Amino acid sequence: MPYTHREPELSTVWLRAFVEVARHGSFTVAARALGWTQSAVSRQIASLEQALGGAPLFDRLPRGVRLTEAGRVLVPYAESVAEALRGATLELAALREVAGGRLRFGAFPTADAALVPQALAAFRTRHPGVRVVREEGLTPRLLDRLAAGHLDLAVVSTTGGAPLESYELRHLLDESLFVAVSAGHPLVGHEGPVRLGRFADDDWISGGSRPEGTLLDAALRQGFSPRVAHVVAEWTAKQGYVAAGLGVALVPALAAGSVRPDVTLLRVLDEGAPARAVYAATSRGRTPAPAVEAFVGVLREAAARVCPAAS
Repeated sequence: MPYTHREPELSTVWLRAFVEVARHGSFTVAARALGWTQSAVSRQIASLEQALGGAPLFDRLPRGVRLTEAGRVLVPYAESVAEALRGATLELAALREVAGGRLRFGAFPTADAALVPQALAAFRTRHPGVRVVREEGLTPRLLDRLAAGHLDLAVVSTTGGAPLESYELRHLLDESLFVAVSAGHPLVGHEGPVRLGRFADDDWISGGSRPEGTLLDAALRQGFSPRVAHVVAEWTAKQGYVAAGLGVALVPALAAGSVRPDVTLLRVLDEGAPARAVYAATSRGRTPAPAVEAFVGVLREAAARVCPAAS
């Protein structure tokens, strides 16, 4: 029969005992360093020697032990394994304590106005050792990235009817809406929330030509189809169009704090369900890293500050 070489299966416990005995030149001192009994150390060394073909690794001397040639060959390999295990143990401990590892998250643009920056600042202060990677995108794209494993967490909203039921959701806040109007708009000075229907005859500034799948869905629910006069994607530019009197625009509560001073915000009367809910989403069936849970915590704290009445 041809000779077939079999790799020995070595226990990391055996190697750990071997490294300590080699380091101290004594079974007794090694046992003390490991917190074991001397007989336990002897058993581990005997098992290792047997697994390696029976060659002795130590010469037993009247005072301590000395490495044999086989033991001398084994030392660097055993030390390498022990060091790798030590590194893995430290890294795993850092993950548990949110002192290391990484966090990959994404957020929709409006959440980046105040919610995400405040949460991220708090997270960096508490967990400076975690490497954070951030993306921006609309909810459907973020969910695709989450499902593909490219993100650990996504801050998403119910705008557009994305299939959120397929994900684990942590509720952050229910967001109300405002209508941004110019200084000369007839409703400036109106006290209290305003029905969205009051703006049925206004021109609208929107990120898309159709209201479906956007915040302007709220107008459809109120029984009118908003007349989109200008399609403007970028939020700062939308404010410029509003300030110039070219139309009105819907502003979610998360962006209300960043409105320019020559634009007035009128709160929309909530009739029925809130305009949209905001969640921290994770993939169902995947175990979230401790950093994810920690980030959800600071997101909830930030949500309570940014939208105190909505969270």
